[in-house]
Amino acid sequence: MRKFDKDRLILGLAGPVVALVVAIALTTVVLLVSGTNPIEPYRIMFEQVSYTDVQVLIVNQAGIYYLAALAVAIGFRMNLFNIGVDGQYRLAAMLSALVGASIELPGPLHILLIMLVAMLVGAFWAGIAGILKTTRGVSEVVSTIMLNAIATALVAYLILPKNFGVQPEGSNNLTTGEIAESGWFPGLSMGEGAGEIYGFTFVAVALGVLYWFVLNRTRFGFDLRATGASESAAQASGVDAKKMVLTSMLISGAVAGLAGMPTLLGETHTYSLDFPAGVGFTGITIALLGRNSPIGIAFSALLIAFLDKSSASLDQHGYEKEIATIMQGLIVISVVVSYELVRRYGLRRQQQKVGEELAAGGAIKTDKEVAA
Repeated sequence: MRKFDKDRLILGLAGPVVALVVAIALTTVVLLVSGTNPIEPYRIMFEQVSYTDVQVLIVNQAGIYYLAALAVAIGFRMNLFNIGVDGQYRLAAMLSALVGASIELPGPLHILLIMLVAMLVGAFWAGIAGILKTTRGVSEVVSTIMLNAIATALVAYLILPKNFGVQPEGSNNLTTGEIAESGWFPGLSMGEGAGEIYGFTFVAVALGVLYWFVLNRTRFGFDLRATGASESAAQASGVDAKKMVLTSMLISGAVAGLAGMPTLLGETHTYSLDFPAGVGFTGITIALLGRNSPIGIAFSALLIAFLDKSSASLDQHGYEKEIATIMQGLIVISVVVSYELVRRYGLRRQQQKVGEELAAGGAIKTDKEVAA
């Protein structure tokens, strides 16, 4: 039975807690400098959580963010920075919506086909960066940023009416056509006027459990973590590091492809020009704040979703809803700084404990020599 490590738990919690405290403090300073009441916006945002419809919106948004953050976290575990989650997510959502709208199958098969297409497209797009890294040594940061731009252009091209897009009568919007009802993922109704929780939110929870199990209870997860910690050491122990890099990018891309499914299958049932963007970049913030832990990511996703949805009513009370955006940006900065401070403190604490143990061992040896 593994001994409970109190210091490790405290250090694990210290990073996100310090980051949140600093972000709130800095946001309050920004509000004061701008001549805004520093307390009232927070009160309004927390008040929104008492409404059931806002709670549903927060949970649904958290499910989307959770999937995007899991995709990022898989890369982080391999010491890979997959910035391309947003491009993988949008391209996968667009092509899976296109396929879903063009055919009609019995319910479960229709949904599974759409999901499969989304995963394959996401994996393929991330796999390009993985191949470039393993064969040519191209940084995944550079390649995924470029692939984001290409994905944006590709989606814009494919959705044109002359290609595969559909322009509804009397609208300037472009869509891929509506998916038949057999391809809709059933949700959980929360009562009249409150809406329903996306059914795919529960799939996101299941994927979080699977992520934890694979990472901590399988040989593949051990190899992944070992390669991320030290590629040379992993190779020396028989792990094919290049294969692990490519596999991780493929899995990360497949999960990124699923990030669009809650919205596509649970609400819009089509991909259009106003389909949510920026989800992948928010996933980076959440993965950092949650320290790549499935539970940490869940709390972080709920926090960011809360900031998104509860701030929507701020402008009705004379406050800018961009306050939440400022706070999210400050959280990113605070996370990086606080985690580095916590890491350095943890390293000093570890060195101190080793010194104390060595000193204690020397004292015991001296006592034995005296007794002898």
